[in-house]
Amino acid sequence: MNKSLISRLLTSAVLATFAAQGIAADWQPTKPIRMLVGFAPGGGTDTTARAMGNKLGELLGQQIIIDNRPGAAGNIATEITANAAPDGYTVLMGTIAALAINPSLYKKLNFDPLKDVIPVSQAVDATNILVVHPSVAAKNVTELVALAKTKSLNGGSSGVGGAGHLALELFNLQTGTKIVHVPYKGGGPSIVDLVAGNINLIFATAASAVPHIKSGKLRALGVTTAKRSALVPELPTIAESGVKGFDANNWYGVLVPAKTPRPIINRLNKEIVTVLNLPDVNKILFASGLDAAPTTPEAFGAYIKSEKDKWEKVIKAANLYHTN
Repeated sequence: MNKSLISRLLTSAVLATFAAQGIAADWQPTKPIRMLVGFAPGGGTDTTARAMGNKLGELLGQQIIIDNRPGAAGNIATEITANAAPDGYTVLMGTIAALAINPSLYKKLNFDPLKDVIPVSQAVDATNILVVHPSVAAKNVTELVALAKTKSLNGGSSGVGGAGHLALELFNLQTGTKIVHVPYKGGGPSIVDLVAGNINLIFATAASAVPHIKSGKLRALGVTTAKRSALVPELPTIAESGVKGFDANNWYGVLVPAKTPRPIINRLNKEIVTVLNLPDVNKILFASGLDAAPTTPEAFGAYIKSEKDKWEKVIKAANLYHTN
């Protein structure tokens, strides 16, 4: 049997499968699509979902309904998605927390992020900024590392297991420092205490840090991502500042339930990439310290796996575990 005939037979089999499922190769939704968000309205995940939702709905010809299901650092929304019908009408705005951190942080999860949901596209990179109170005698990352090795310093975060906390633990591991973690119930209270001088530093979201940097109430030392942020292009990365290989990216992306047919994934990916390249969507994201980062499903899947492996090592080394 020649290769051409084999190829035609395989194509026919795939198309027959799609037909049996009632799914065309150019899938067109016929009812509203629910986008689950694992955090309350107003945060970065919710901002990303809403910035994309209207335009995505226009391209798909159906309304995108944002469904906020906060709790357990995104686990609740991810579990709902994992258990939903794989028909294209339930999608998840997933986060680094539920997909790459919580599998190692929590003793038990009711979903496997590598098996129970399928990546469609990364949505954004959410840059964090290492900021210190002006009373801290360090003008750059090198000076901060030296200071932390001679003096006890502490660093706040929005809570145990959050992106800011994990960035602090990664920093400690890569620099040999022992900056003490001080968890808060949210990023807002932690930044307020830093401005007041009650703690020394935070790996803060760009949206919360930039206003205080501009006012001189906080000093910025570097961004946590592998590349500089367009929001503060003059600020070097922590890796550039001497901590080679440092990369703590607080990312979000779109996923669907396992067994969702490929034509649905392909259509969603196509329109999501289009939306994330629109100037008006980028403007909304940029104002919140978010950089659009569309990808292929395969690239996003590989990235999730690499991030899960990286943070598993950090969590084990720092002996961080959640009791559920």
